[in-house]
This record gives sequence, structure tokens and C-alpha cells, in this order.
Amino acid sequence: MLCYWIAWLPPAALVAFPWTLITGDVSFLYRLGTWIAWSGVRLAGVHVEVVGLDKLDKSRAYIFMSNHASNVDPPILIPLIPGRTSVLVKKELFRYPVLGKAMRMGSLVPVDRGNRDAGIAAVREAAEVLRQGINMTIYIEGHRSADGRLQPFKKGPFYLAMECGLPVVPVTIAGSHSVMPKRRFVLKPGTVTVIFHDPIEPKDFGSREHLMEKVRSVINEGLPAEYRDASTPVSDGA
Repeated sequence: MLCYWIAWLPPAALVAFPWTLITGDVSFLYRLGTWIAWSGVRLAGVHVEVVGLDKLDKSRAYIFMSNHASNVDPPILIPLIPGRTSVLVKKELFRYPVLGKAMRMGSLVPVDRGNRDAGIAAVREAAEVLRQGINMTIYIEGHRSADGRLQPFKKGPFYLAMECGLPVVPVTIAGSHSVMPKRRFVLKPGTVTVIFHDPIEPKDFGSREHLMEKVRSVINEGLPAEYRDASTPVSDGA
């Protein structure tokens, strides 16, 4: 799969990047990128089962909050999101001139996970993206799980949800840990299930802590029984 994606880099760089920079329209680059990601996953023998996508109103913007157990999670989840979505990206990637420019045009949000103040700034920038009507997809554990179970959640995404007042969609990705575990670079054929749970409307948020507990409980219930966790730890980071 990695070889397939790497093979697509030259034509994407030669055609899609210049087109995006000249026209200022990121839609072609976005569609091409999600198609390459999705087709690579399927060619590698991964079957994706999608549950609950029909519950979403495509005319609305959502904050998608997902668990994260594998590097294959983004190329599976992002192409499924209706419309366009932004994500949080390591700030170091924005240092590459062409790539950084394209990501900025795509409204991706840089984040420095080791800097609390930078994390707060990223939350504010993400809020501005959501106000443009673009979805936001967040892996709320911050890092990949090593064993497929939920890790402590970051608090920043819940500050973001409370500030923007947009519906939150909990997403459970099950099976990606098996097809591509952490620290492995080879993708095995298998089945990954992506569950889009019922949107949590702003009127049902309650407190930030209540929203966090609810999102964790919903995502946790979607995991296979052997990966469910009865505890609800919370990270102090943004």
C-alpha cells in the first residue's frame, strides 16, 4: 500500500499541486488525495464496513471524534466523511514549502502536541475552520493506541465543541489495529468496521466533562468486547 501511495506522489505533485496553487481551489487536490488513500486501502485487501453514515445531514458541518489505533485509520476514515474535512496535522509538515502551502489552502490545522499554549492556539484555529462550514475530524486520544484499547482523551477537542456549538459525531474504528498495528508498516488483508454513531447535538452537551464521558462511552461500546475499557481516563493535554 505504501508503494502505491508513493507512486502517486509525482503525478499529484506535478498536476494537482500546481492547479491548486494557481486556482486557489483545493477541491481537486482534496478529491484526488482521498481517492488515492481509499483505493490504496482497498488494493491492499482491506474490506471496509461502514455503519451509520446515513444518519448524517450532508448540509451540516460536524466535529467527528474518533479513536485511533493504526496508521491506516486516516486513509479509511477521511474519504468517508461527507463533503470536506479538516484535520489536525503535525506542525513540522507545514515547513515543506509546497506541501505546507497546499495544507494551508486546504484549511488543515497545525498542532504542536508538546506545547500546551500551541494546543490552545490550534483549538482556536480549528474553530475558525468550522465556522467556514468545513467538518473537523479529530483523533481524540492524540496518539495511536498500542493495544487497540482507548487511551486517555485530550481535552482540547471538547473545548472546541463547546465553543463552536456544532454537533459531535463519535466514530468507532474497529479492526484497524489488527490489519496494521502500531510500529508496523505492512498492511495485512482484513476487515475494518467504521461506525458513525448518532450525532450529539449541542443542546445535549451538558458540561464539557459530561460531553467527554458520553463520547468515550459511545466509542468504547462500538469496540469489540475484548478491547472495551470500563474506565474513563482523561489526559491533561490540549
